[in-house]
Amino acid sequence: MNYKDFIANVPDFPIEGILFRDITPLMANGKVFKSACDELKEFAILCDAEVIVGPESRGFIFGCPIAYEMKIGFIPVRKPHKLPRETISISYSLEYGTNTLCMHQDAIKPGQKVLIIDDLLATGGTVKATIELVEKMGGIVVGLGFLIELVDLKGRDVLGNYPVKTLIQYE
Repeated sequence: MNYKDFIANVPDFPIEGILFRDITPLMANGKVFKSACDELKEFAILCDAEVIVGPESRGFIFGCPIAYEMKIGFIPVRKPHKLPRETISISYSLEYGTNTLCMHQDAIKPGQKVLIIDDLLATGGTVKATIELVEKMGGIVVGLGFLIELVDLKGRDVLGNYPVKTLIQYE
C-alpha cells in the first residue's frame, strides 16, 4: 500500500519553511491505519518483542494497537508530571533547548525485549532518549518502528545499530 497517498502535506506549519507531514488522514482511514499497524506488528513479531514502548503522543496511537494485537504490554513514555507513580527520567538537547521524557521506574523488567514504536523518525532525539530510558532499566531494545522517516535529517545516524523499520520515507 502506498501510505504517502494518505499523508497531507501542510506547508509552513508549525513555522514558515517547514513542510509538516500530517498523519491524521491515514489514521482516519480504518483500512489504511490497520494496514500500517499490521506492518509494524509483523516487525514486532520478527524482533520477538515482549513489550511495546511508545513516546507520547503518537507513539501511543501506533504502539497500543500493536501491543493489543500481539497480546503484550504497552508502556507509555511521557513528559514530566504526567505519570502518577515514581518515574525515571532523561533530559536531552533539541535545536532550541531541552526536553525531558519519563517512564514509570518499574515499567521494564531487566532483560525484557522492547520494541519502540513512534510515528516519526526525524533527528532521532526522542527515540534516542527513549532507548536510554529502556536500557537504564535493563531492558533490551530489539527494534525501532516508525510510520515516517525524514531521511535528510539523518535520525538513523544517532541511533546505533538497532533494527529499524519505517513504512514511509521522505528525502
